[in-house]
Amino acid sequence: MSNPNEIIFFSSFLVFIFIMLGIDLGFFQKRDHAQSFREALGWTLVWVAISVAFYFLIRFHGNWIHGSNTLAALQERITKFHHPISISGLTVQEAISRYNRNLSLEYLTGYLIEYSLSVDNVFVIVLIFISFNIQPKYFKRVLFWGILGAIIMRFLFIFAASALIQRFAWFLLVFGGMLLIIGFRMGWQFLYGDAEEHIDTEKHPVVKLVSRFFHVSHDEHVESFFIRKHGKVYITPLFIVLLVIEFSDVLFAVDSVPAVFSVTQDPFIVFFSNIFAILGLRSLFFLVMDVMNRFYYLKLGLAVLLTFVGVKMLIHDLYNIPTHVSLIVIASILLTSVLASNLRTMIIRRRLL
Repeated sequence: MSNPNEIIFFSSFLVFIFIMLGIDLGFFQKRDHAQSFREALGWTLVWVAISVAFYFLIRFHGNWIHGSNTLAALQERITKFHHPISISGLTVQEAISRYNRNLSLEYLTGYLIEYSLSVDNVFVIVLIFISFNIQPKYFKRVLFWGILGAIIMRFLFIFAASALIQRFAWFLLVFGGMLLIIGFRMGWQFLYGDAEEHIDTEKHPVVKLVSRFFHVSHDEHVESFFIRKHGKVYITPLFIVLLVIEFSDVLFAVDSVPAVFSVTQDPFIVFFSNIFAILGLRSLFFLVMDVMNRFYYLKLGLAVLLTFVGVKMLIHDLYNIPTHVSLIVIASILLTSVLASNLRTMIIRRRLL
């Protein structure tokens, strides 16, 4: 953030996000409770609506982010972040309109990628809670701190990655190669992997590392992250689960952040799309808890998605796929996987009747 406009816009964004996060995650609620499907659906729709509203803000005022109000400033940002547009021969207002339109599509495509990958992350979080035998009424508290930690780590990851890409152009190829490998591996696991996924709570690397340096209480029903016994401070299974979730988010960031960089190299757009997807993760978690078995082909769809964006990054210097084309391809992949999953569910139900 090198100019006042970026600082003001970014600071205002964070203030709004933390206010909404406090309301959503029940900062003002003192009582732990298991969230209902109806409440989860309501908050999922709220976060999607806010994310869409932010798209329209960028669509009409995206130039506010960097304070780009002149042709020279717009061209500097287009060149720096390799936006696939040209403003040659346009007036200032026409150039701003074209710039904002492209920026909003980049945000929307990045958000769609990140949100779809978040669904896969939700499945892992569900598995973590089940494996560690955490009571549903404590899910909300763990996810509150987990999402706060994820926001901080994504901020560091995204702006560090952006700095590397700006300094070393070949780093984009590294991201592309990573996504190809991850996409092929995810597809292989879907086709030939063990369907019965599980987490060994004793051999997990986070559990082993924490147990080596801290006193651990084995009371599965402790409500706090820390307790004091016999004059010593112990960490509880609830805190260990929080650390495991943070660890899993770091691994997922390795997938999702490079994927969004395939759409835009503007770190602000990458951050905004990531954060809105993460903020919808908590309500999505409770929603998916009820319907997680319906998306059978989602993992295969995500494998194809990651492979596509990996190829997009690798051929970036040869051919820059337009943002709207990327959006159509990615939406089609996700829609196909969801429809195929629902079709499979319908066929199975009919056979059982």
